[in-house]
Amino acid sequence: MKVASFIANRLAFNQSPGPGDRKSFSRFIIRLSIAATVISVAVMIITLSFANGFQATISQKVFSFWGHIHVQEKQPFKALITEEIPIIKDDDLVEKIKKNAAVKSIHPFATRYAMLKTRDEMEGVLVKGLDSTYNFDHIRPFIKEGRPIQFNDSTYSREIMLSAYTADQLKLKVNDRILIYFIRPDNSTSENKLRPDRLTVTGIFKTGIEEYDRTFAIGDLALIQRLNTWGVDSIGGYEIFLDDYKKIDQAADEIYNIDGFPVTWDTQSVKDISPNIFDWLGMQDVTRNVLIGIMIIIAVINLITCLIVLVIERVRMIGILKSLGASNWTIQKIFLQHSVFITITGIIIGAAIAIGFLYIQQETGFIKLQEEAYYLSEAAVKIVWWQVAAICVGTLLVCFLILMIPSVIVRKIQPVRAIHFR
Repeated sequence: MKVASFIANRLAFNQSPGPGDRKSFSRFIIRLSIAATVISVAVMIITLSFANGFQATISQKVFSFWGHIHVQEKQPFKALITEEIPIIKDDDLVEKIKKNAAVKSIHPFATRYAMLKTRDEMEGVLVKGLDSTYNFDHIRPFIKEGRPIQFNDSTYSREIMLSAYTADQLKLKVNDRILIYFIRPDNSTSENKLRPDRLTVTGIFKTGIEEYDRTFAIGDLALIQRLNTWGVDSIGGYEIFLDDYKKIDQAADEIYNIDGFPVTWDTQSVKDISPNIFDWLGMQDVTRNVLIGIMIIIAVINLITCLIVLVIERVRMIGILKSLGASNWTIQKIFLQHSVFITITGIIIGAAIAIGFLYIQQETGFIKLQEEAYYLSEAAVKIVWWQVAAICVGTLLVCFLILMIPSVIVRKIQPVRAIHFR
């Protein structure tokens, strides 16, 4: 092993020219192979981390705004912007749902179309009504200015939160007052059909999801109940937040099968409510897998080419070593050491570059995105360490499997012909 290591190190690191002032090509090939391995490992780690961050951040935005599961009256083919059919609160059922280990919280909600009006501008919105049981920590990261609405125990809150898009369209700021018009659901005359109210803008939010920012405002559930002439027990449905979003489908089925669950009610996961977003996120998996596959192929071809070139360049040396009694295994260890050096060096440097690059992106967000197209203003990063380890270990294993190629070539080289090889 010492002989093989000595020869391998001389070939890889010796910078002096060979016989006849001919410089060795081995050192250049090894450096080139290390560089290609570094790029492959770094690109795979960066690709996975960006894909993870992209999917996790956008999914969390949707979950934070809408919860994970909705319980409401069955409405086949219901669109996101469709108002709910009212249901009656069922506190006993709520308690049963809370006992599910996956459920973190549950609260009532309802939506209602309205028209917002200032002196010069007018804009339509879908007001999402919440009550005092709602935990505003879910949407607090989206609040750019002001604060969440505050509830009034004696009557409905006269406060509203607008999206940054709506506030910009109406030229409103925090603490500005605005007229809101609702269409009365009863049989009032056309003159009395529109019912105005004056609310104060307490907060401005921005999710980055255009479908939400252009459509929704946030207000008090009691206001919607009053305008719809509902009783205090009438709501649009329940939003349920889970501890783990991966359990959405399982939890939805378990809740639907609870004893006493009304036959006219349904459970819908947020994936069913916003399928376009999640279908688009699913497409990112294909892009990620294709890119990683290309990087693996490049790394494999690169290492195969490197080892073959190294063997061919040293055919005469192999013939001389064999004529001096060196075994095939001794000669193979020379190229084995080359491969180990290339692989380990490439993995270490590639992983270090990737993690450093990702850390800088996390801290500075220097890679910007068009938020209207990607729902994010900057590329999100989520490093999953077992994936990083899998890439490093997988690269190492693949490289060792490729070592079978030079071993076959070395065994077939005949000393007499090799010595005369040019």
